[in-house]
Amino acid sequence: MNTIKCLIVDDEPVAQRIIAGYLADLPGFEVVDTCLHAIAAMQVLQSKQVDLMFLDIEMPKLKGLAFLKSLQHPPQVIITTAHREYALEGFELEVLDYLLKPISFERFFKAVNRYQKLQQAVSKATPETPANRFIYVKSERKTVKLLEADLLYLEGMNNYIILHTRTDSHIVYTSLSEMLNRLGASFLRIHKSYAINRQHIRSYTKE
Repeated sequence: MNTIKCLIVDDEPVAQRIIAGYLADLPGFEVVDTCLHAIAAMQVLQSKQVDLMFLDIEMPKLKGLAFLKSLQHPPQVIITTAHREYALEGFELEVLDYLLKPISFERFFKAVNRYQKLQQAVSKATPETPANRFIYVKSERKTVKLLEADLLYLEGMNNYIILHTRTDSHIVYTSLSEMLNRLGASFLRIHKSYAINRQHIRSYTKE
């Protein structure tokens, strides 16, 4: 079973610790980052794989639901808030669940269990293979969907990498190691600055 990558977005550090603590008690979940506001969360979503986001509503700079509306390809979202009046709007945005603070572990467990059941249903309907695996990356001010099968190799630079396909290239501001964590087992790091897609290897020599 793949580890479920989680992002916690909440301007209350105590709330962050409670959610992170709940996730630590559940097998198969990993907190990849925590953010105090939506702007920081946007940067995380552009640089890291996030499967499930726990999102507060009342936050500085940009409210949670406004942030969610701005995302073209959001991960699955569980709302965590003290304000019940936004529930209808939240479900209209197709959030997975709406948890009211203070959140009990029993209610939290029910929400993440719903996520796991949804993922199991999706996996049975569309089995993931190297041919249909894909990632979203931020390149040249837009989010681009790339099939892993189309990627030939990855080239690491100073603060960014270049993803090379047969037809074009995409500059992404992340590290080579971080991108390899997002990609499947077909990708092999052959140098500190290069990784290749095994599916496209035709031959090689010792040199």
